[in-house]
Amino acid sequence: MLRKKRELIVAQSTCELCAASGGAVLWSNGNCRVVKVDDPVLPGFWRVIWHAHVGEMTDLPLLARNDLMAVVFALEAAIRECWQPDKINLASLGNVVPHLHWHVIPRWRDDRFFPEPIWGKPQRDVIPSRTAPEDGTLLAAFLRHLEQGARS
Repeated sequence: MLRKKRELIVAQSTCELCAASGGAVLWSNGNCRVVKVDDPVLPGFWRVIWHAHVGEMTDLPLLARNDLMAVVFALEAAIRECWQPDKINLASLGNVVPHLHWHVIPRWRDDRFFPEPIWGKPQRDVIPSRTAPEDGTLLAAFLRHLEQGARS
């Protein structure tokens, strides 16, 4: 038990998602936060980051997993509503940063990487400009979808 505690303290001191917010925070509760990823090539890229230093979904109790996914799904629905992308990519990798977080990424057929994943080989040089919804508009849609999810 003491070894586990020591490992956690070391992980938290070196983990970039423990040390910083990971982006501009749109919303946060006691368990997780929704942050905007500042990437001009990938407009509308967001992350849902679990506050505690946890590596895998199965490290969370079932109710916490459900709460985290409710946030991911509400964010996906809000992005779809506000941006109307061709597709949404959801990814939880953690290969580089082993701290539980989900990428929520709107995709368009003319984006730089489509149909490749965003970590794949670029398919075109031109980056189409997209008008981003105001953060307040996205937040209102997110909160509405989060509430609807809690009622269903």
